Amino acid sequence: MPLIEVSIARGRSPEQLRALIAELHRAAERSVGALPENTTVIIREIEHEHWSRGNQTIAERNAVAQEAAPIQHVSANTAPEQRSH
Repeated sequence: MPLIEVSIARGRSPEQLRALIAELHRAAERSVGALPENTTVIIREIEHEHWSRGNQTIAERNAVAQEAAPIQHVSANTAPEQRSH
């Protein structure tokens, strides 16, 4: 009777979380022969402000990355080959 617990940062779609649950169930079936009705999967979504590594939360890392990203303004009159991709 496997109990699989996953902590993941909040932000995935319901479809992505459902796919993760399905894959975890399949992995338990393949690897240890667990029956689907005996396998429990718990997904815990953690707020970005509550998850930290290296004394920096995900929210703080995201804010720093966003500030560092160059802001690109593309004019509608700019030729397609001159626009950044």
